[in-house]
Amino acid sequence: MSASPANPAPVLSVVIPSWNTKDYLAACLAHLAAAEKPATEVIVVENGSTDGSLEYLRAEHPGVSVIANARNEGFARASNQGMHAARGRYVLLLNTDTELYPDALARLLAFLEAHPGHAAVAPRLVHRDGRTQRTVQEFPTLATALFFSTPLERWFPDSRELRRYFLRDWDQESSRDVDQPPAAVLLLRREVLEQVGLFDEELWLFYNDVDLAKRLKAAGWRTHYLAEARVVHHVGGSTRQFGDFVAVWQRDRLRYYRKHHGRLGALWLKACVTLTYLDWLGTQLARKLRRRPADPLGPMTRAYGAFLRQ
Repeated sequence: MSASPANPAPVLSVVIPSWNTKDYLAACLAHLAAAEKPATEVIVVENGSTDGSLEYLRAEHPGVSVIANARNEGFARASNQGMHAARGRYVLLLNTDTELYPDALARLLAFLEAHPGHAAVAPRLVHRDGRTQRTVQEFPTLATALFFSTPLERWFPDSRELRRYFLRDWDQESSRDVDQPPAAVLLLRREVLEQVGLFDEELWLFYNDVDLAKRLKAAGWRTHYLAEARVVHHVGGSTRQFGDFVAVWQRDRLRYYRKHHGRLGALWLKACVTLTYLDWLGTQLARKLRRRPADPLGPMTRAYGAFLRQ
């Protein structure tokens, strides 16, 4: 969309995907309205909510641009819809389960203005009581697939790979360049998005931000974590609505590994998930033999089989 004298382009476009989180959305928009910021447009992509979110937006926020989907199109596609509509020089991806500190946006924008070699900047996410959330990670590798979310994570909780992946030697209370901040709150240059592309919509809910961060780095851009900019994050507020959370996570993880590590990488991930499944199966059978409560085998086995067929 091109700007006209009567409708000048804003400096900042805020893109908020929304699905069945009306109370979070209301708080998110209230904190956004109170934040220090330049000329800003707000775009909410309403993903077929059934909790009255769309009606609330139209009644209470007439100044917000709303893109209404008939069904839940997923985080990646909804975010892309908002980014396609964005007119600002900068695009802020903002989850509904976040609440900006009053100076957070100004700090993020000032950083990108002063650092032209950076494509993106992320704030420090905190709990309501101010405690820092450890949300920034390194890029996942083939070793990550073996040590994370498998029995090896339980057997070797302080392994070198887990320390690397979760950046355990850094308290995330100081600023530095990083590989992979979450897209719960992420400020990007729109010109860079036009260069490297938006989210991969095959990564429906998870790993789309990891993939984008990897493409930014491959294109020679840097990403910064700005600890001085703080945002309250209600962990899981926007994802706990998904009943098949684990299945979606595993599917998107597999697509990410296939994209970045090839067919052999996908097979390796399936082998690692097989190890996890067999460990779980052995535990449940042992509990049954001891006449202790155990999970039903059918649902997990069917989910595992569906994963292997992907």
